Amino acid sequence: MEYFVKSGNPEKQRVSCVIVGIFDRRTLSESAGVIDGVSDGAIAAVMRRGDMDGKLGQTLVLHNVPGTFADRVMLVGLGRERSFDETAFRKVNASAAKALRATGSIDAVSYLTHLPVKGHDFHWNVQQAAMVVEETFYRFDDCRGEKAREELPTYKLERLTYDVPRRSDLPAGERGLVEALAISKGVAVAKTLGNLPGNICTPTYLAQSAEQIGTTHGFKVKVLDEPEMRKLGMGSFLSVARGSRQPPKLIVMEYMKGPKGERPIALVGKGLTFDAGGISLKPGDRMDEMKFDMCGGAAVIGAFRALAELQLPINVVGVIAASENLPDGAANKPGDVVTSMAGITIEILNTDAEGRLILCDALTYTEQTYDPAVCIDMATLTGAIVVALGGYPTGLFANAPGLARSLTQAGEQIGDRVWEMPLWPEYEDHIRSECADIANIATVGGRDGGAIIGASFLHKFTKKMKWAHLDIAGTAWKGKRSTGRPVPLIVQYLLNAAAKHHD
Repeated sequence: MEYFVKSGNPEKQRVSCVIVGIFDRRTLSESAGVIDGVSDGAIAAVMRRGDMDGKLGQTLVLHNVPGTFADRVMLVGLGRERSFDETAFRKVNASAAKALRATGSIDAVSYLTHLPVKGHDFHWNVQQAAMVVEETFYRFDDCRGEKAREELPTYKLERLTYDVPRRSDLPAGERGLVEALAISKGVAVAKTLGNLPGNICTPTYLAQSAEQIGTTHGFKVKVLDEPEMRKLGMGSFLSVARGSRQPPKLIVMEYMKGPKGERPIALVGKGLTFDAGGISLKPGDRMDEMKFDMCGGAAVIGAFRALAELQLPINVVGVIAASENLPDGAANKPGDVVTSMAGITIEILNTDAEGRLILCDALTYTEQTYDPAVCIDMATLTGAIVVALGGYPTGLFANAPGLARSLTQAGEQIGDRVWEMPLWPEYEDHIRSECADIANIATVGGRDGGAIIGASFLHKFTKKMKWAHLDIAGTAWKGKRSTGRPVPLIVQYLLNAAAKHHD
């Protein structure tokens, strides 16, 4: 679908559909008021009959409205005017997209982007509106049969235009649209990789996907195989892969469009393409969802897809530890001790706490190879973060307050929020081991503070870096569908970093 930004009068649009808003208690938005005026009160008449009262998310399509050139006028309920906020803005745009999809419209112009949202401008309005539409129109059909695909409904909409009040608002709106489409492409990549089943999206498939995107969009990708990782001393990472017939991969992406020699921003992702728990086998209920355990790695690939689209003038590296975690005669056993790339020995007391075992070597590799300015890892690390925060914010841990603030700000800007959790030294006492340097789960305190314990484990390997850990176990998927998070958060952070660099 093609998107545009322009400025024009709603009654003069020669399109299949014009979209305007109605506040609760039948209060017309400015654009709806214009159409009501030229149509001799057609919208007011509809509201008097009770077909539209402005409840949040309500939609009604009117045909052949007098005084207008559009085939249809869609009315969208905005809820109470004094309560209209960021969440309401996203909801009304999603409702409009769903209703538009159900019509035969080929093109449409939306005036919902005129609506004032406190603290935001038309750059944000257009950006968020376009992201919501892309989210609504995303569909995962890769695993359906050919005949079933042929029978799927097709969307007729080809062109969607966002209107802004003045010509002087066009540059802001156009910038918002460019960012939205880049982020949405990255989100779609992450979603599709996450939605693919484990028998298709293996570590090798994940590596090939990164290579293909790198070749297409002009950034370098290299893949380290098991012999190379063994030579580097990645005993912790490789111990997790021993139970699988699928070879592990360390996927390394380099986007170097910033000043030569400038230390890069590093993104590190957990790419567990299927996690059965190993010898510490997970319960069978909902184990199918463990195909989503690679969503951190998918998000890194998605962020690089968006980054390449935006052509930001910064240096960024991505490192993804990709493996499976399955039970086998060669798999890790509870009580085993392995040696990480950092030389820290780890007692494995639970083989299902494997994400930290592959990430710690990926983090050490990142530090030793690139000496990044900052390092951000993202991983579906702990169920405990879901207990703590539910499914709305991503759990944030950081050893650098400035980095934590920057990520929190980016999350609020783009609507992909985080919540900072403590990373105090007291928690490190909980991973003491009787026979190794550290244990991979708590040996003191039981299951209390599980997400913090996981982050504290990773912090053992990141103390020389400015580092943040994003625990996305509650946000990377909902039900049986990948969300593509935290791609929007990461890309907004990179946009802010590029803007600061430019200043």
